[in-house]
Amino acid sequence: MSLHPVIEEVTQRIIERSKPGRAAYLEMIARARDEGVHRPNLSCGNLAHGFAASGDDKPNIRGGKAMNIGIVTAYNDMLSAHQPYGRYPEQIKIFAREKGATAQVAGGVPAMCDGVTQGQPGMELSLFSRDVIAMATTIGLSHGMFEGAVLLGICDKIVPGLLIGALRFGHLPTILIPAGPMPSGLANKEKIRVRQLYAEGKVGREELLEAESASYHGAGTCTFFGTANSNQMMMEMMGLHMPGSSFVNPGQKLRQELTRSAVHRVTEIGWMDGDDQAQEDYRPLGECIDEKAIVNAVVGLLATGGSTNHVIHVPAIARAAGIIIDWDDMDALSKAVPLIASIYPNGSGDVNYFAAAGGMPFVIRELLGAGLAHDDIRTVYGKSLSDGAREPELDEKGQVHYAPISGKSADETMLRPAAAPFQAEGGMRLLKGNLGRATIKVSAVAQERWTIEAPARIFSAQEDVVTAFKAGELDGDAVIVVRFQGPAANGMPELHKLTPSLGVLQDRGHKIAFVTDGRMSGASGKVPAAIHVSPEAYHGGPLAKLRDGDMVRVCAHDGTLEALVDSAEWDARDNVAAPQQAAGVGRELFAMMRIHSDEAERGGSAMLASAGL
Repeated sequence: MSLHPVIEEVTQRIIERSKPGRAAYLEMIARARDEGVHRPNLSCGNLAHGFAASGDDKPNIRGGKAMNIGIVTAYNDMLSAHQPYGRYPEQIKIFAREKGATAQVAGGVPAMCDGVTQGQPGMELSLFSRDVIAMATTIGLSHGMFEGAVLLGICDKIVPGLLIGALRFGHLPTILIPAGPMPSGLANKEKIRVRQLYAEGKVGREELLEAESASYHGAGTCTFFGTANSNQMMMEMMGLHMPGSSFVNPGQKLRQELTRSAVHRVTEIGWMDGDDQAQEDYRPLGECIDEKAIVNAVVGLLATGGSTNHVIHVPAIARAAGIIIDWDDMDALSKAVPLIASIYPNGSGDVNYFAAAGGMPFVIRELLGAGLAHDDIRTVYGKSLSDGAREPELDEKGQVHYAPISGKSADETMLRPAAAPFQAEGGMRLLKGNLGRATIKVSAVAQERWTIEAPARIFSAQEDVVTAFKAGELDGDAVIVVRFQGPAANGMPELHKLTPSLGVLQDRGHKIAFVTDGRMSGASGKVPAAIHVSPEAYHGGPLAKLRDGDMVRVCAHDGTLEALVDSAEWDARDNVAAPQQAAGVGRELFAMMRIHSDEAERGGSAMLASAGL
């Protein structure tokens, strides 16, 4: 199947735009491979420190004749998604020895859970934790002890942060190893019902906690299709996971064997073998993540209705590899890519149902078959992406082998062929107008709600919206605006806490839309939400001119985000002053990141901006 012309056109303009940065990046990783800090070049003191506590692996690490794999782990046992990683380093060391290699934990990175900090002050550290994770990853890999790497991370900022950091060592062959989603719990429809009843004061905290506990109930990733599971989908679309490994539950034998196969594979794609001879199948991370792989990630995001957070994360990952992608590129792709998955919050079933219906092997096959993705990318596992359109199984010896997937979706309420999609276009749009540029996720929004014109109700904190809702002050059509929520203002927290209240207002029959220069969440749902508005209000963006009662138009059909105010009056208005930045919960320690942060469309990163990337 020939490549769709829009996919080809967008890819080519990204390649052209990125030429200077990409060339500089590839030159950097080539120098790192040939002239950088490596085990053979370390001083005796350096090397002795590096293997002093390595036990039985000491002779192999000292001899330098076999790959030493650096493990960067986001393990902690507070995050359900990352709790399974506790035993992974010991397993990885055993699997490495099976191939004559060794492995050491290069370092740990922080892993915060937006589900825990949602609506709390700590949420203001969330986006910037991605920069911290990237820097921690580079510290771990900076010792020159490693010829390959495996990255253990799943959730929201963690996978992007790991990739951004690892791309500074893009000469190393690198594979990401997932741990899988928790089994399905309370039905999502029931969870939403209880949340909205609680927002209305019709059930108490104990009933809400019981419902939430039945939803988030064990080890593994949360099962809705938010940022964490969108991360996993994108890694498969980029060929950075072993095929079909994203959505296998923790504790299964197949889960362990997929980890084994990933470790074995890393040893096969290094640049030197045990006899110091160049290997033919060298696959460095920095060459695997190229312009085509980045486009594939966005195509997968659109085709599955994935997280809005990735319109920030994908540009940041791309910049770390010398590639420039913007929201216009994503918008053009969205108009060409059909929505072929319906996973909660876009549908009723979760990622376990998605996987049972065919999962990522089905998605990859359909997108390639329709000419909507690049097959000719350098995956970590095969000749091309099409080798990822296979289902992992255990053979009679308990080892992983791959089977062709069946021709049809096992559940067309979850997955459909590209020729008969849920929607003809992808799940996200770009909005533009006198209020700036913004993202809207429409895959879960009924089309009759794609256009909302209503008076603005303006707030500077999500808590004030909840207070107004409980006081009955929002009982009518409204565009709820929460401004001063961008990276420079307060770290760009997710405002997902507002979802139940906004949902109740919409269910009462009101025309409701939400506008913010903050984030909404990977779980953005049925209320139309124009988010990531850029430039942000704190830097003088037009949201700071908006006044209560101004009519605002949010339209996903024609891509409009407009204050319907006379242009002369609009131009004459002064900006409202930003509220004082809050301290406490460590927020003051992130002041340098707020000061130097980029706009959302460039990734909202202080680190990348300061580095000139």
